Amino acid sequence: MASLTSQQNLRPTDISPCTEILPLLAIASLITLLHLFTNNRYGIHRDELQFLSDARHLDWGFVAYPPLTPFVERISLALFGFNLIGLRLASVLVQALSIVIAGLMARELGGGRLAQITAALTVALSPLPLFEGTEFQYSSFDYLWWLLAAYSVIRLLKSENPRWWLAIGVSVGVGLETKYTMCFFVAGILGGLLFTNARRFLMSPWFWAGAALTALVVLPNAIWQIRHGLISYHFLQHIHVRDVRQGRHKGFLLGQLWIGAAAFSVPMWLAGLFSFFRSPRYRMLAWMFVIPLVLFYFGKGRAYYLAPVYPMLLAMGTVVAERWLASLSALWRRVIEGVYFTGLLTGAAFVCAILIPFATSGPLMHFALKNNGDLREEFGWEDLVRTAAAVRDTLPVEQRPHVGIIVGNYGEQGAVEILGPALGLSAPISMTNSAWLRGYPTPAPDTLIVIGFSRESADEKFTSCRLAAHRPNPLPFPDLDNEESEDHQDIFLCGPPRLPWPQFWQENQRYG
Repeated sequence: MASLTSQQNLRPTDISPCTEILPLLAIASLITLLHLFTNNRYGIHRDELQFLSDARHLDWGFVAYPPLTPFVERISLALFGFNLIGLRLASVLVQALSIVIAGLMARELGGGRLAQITAALTVALSPLPLFEGTEFQYSSFDYLWWLLAAYSVIRLLKSENPRWWLAIGVSVGVGLETKYTMCFFVAGILGGLLFTNARRFLMSPWFWAGAALTALVVLPNAIWQIRHGLISYHFLQHIHVRDVRQGRHKGFLLGQLWIGAAAFSVPMWLAGLFSFFRSPRYRMLAWMFVIPLVLFYFGKGRAYYLAPVYPMLLAMGTVVAERWLASLSALWRRVIEGVYFTGLLTGAAFVCAILIPFATSGPLMHFALKNNGDLREEFGWEDLVRTAAAVRDTLPVEQRPHVGIIVGNYGEQGAVEILGPALGLSAPISMTNSAWLRGYPTPAPDTLIVIGFSRESADEKFTSCRLAAHRPNPLPFPDLDNEESEDHQDIFLCGPPRLPWPQFWQENQRYG
């Protein structure tokens, strides 16, 4: 800790850039290794199965999200095949890059080595960034684009070089091609411009060039949405109503204290927020936090949606803390640094025990699965596919080519589509999200293996249903359940739908 303190008064120009970035790269590398060693401990997550399915049907848009994430996973599939470490590598690398950018933001705001290392380490050990490296999710990439946009704003305000609007425009555009919540950050950027002296940039042609770049990047997806009746808007409406009904928006403000940034870092990012408000040059960044916060709160968003704004607050907070520490005696500096880093690491150890799949058996695994519903969703997909194949094999050989597999959700769809070919299963029939747009097979099957439906729902929608298999709980602990083991254990053999296929398809579109 003393060595860090001894460097705190050095300005960025006193140390070569290559030397200065080495600690940031070291922190990012350690987090990368952590994920590489643990990312194949369990199985694939239901959301990842949807991305893999859509990666096999590339388009300029998908019902549940913009096109970038499936495109990235298509590249991963080509490079690594169905290998969990390889399929999740892009998410891991994105989080590593985010850690480095957090440190660089502190540098641009005037922080020395202590501030940069503290910002990078705090981001690295925060719950949401740690989680994003454990799975392949669109939120992993969304996190990066918000950081790049914030970093570019800092460079813009510091240098007064309006060409940084080009970088902002590209970051926002690619962010909108990743996750539509980038719109809330755009509102923060525009509000920050209007409410501060940064409004002078509105007269710059570079601002409008940046806006044009954003429009150019999102144009293909915008055309796709128009051609499909703004289907993603209807999807988001449905999902938002579901989330509010299930209470997923509750605890939004409380969640800001521990999800987006480490709980022990709350004083740090609050100091950054207040410092941004007090700074005539950087006040725009304060509004870039406050406006999305207000919009998400009143819009009943989920707590983790705001997580990507915390690195910029932490970067400024570490600069403020570094300057404050410089005014203290050496003893007090060491004590305060020791308390902060000890608290940060202690909290991170607890968070890692929940988020990182360290153990493959025993109490630590039970603790993680009990407290992390996402990890529980990584179990049972291979068992599902094997059971479906066993049901098919009970049929006469001459009937098997005419059997279809209809599924109730995108996890089941992805499992059958990705894992099923090895067992000779046909492509799944799914009415959920983008699979509904792809339609049903022609000729339509006259016998259906029905997965993901209750007995009542199967009897209501299909003819001549009978129970064909009952899947046991795939989780290694009998007191724990996931969505499949709790609600979808039964597999049925049925005849065709009660309605004609075209009418059945039109009336059973699903969002999930």
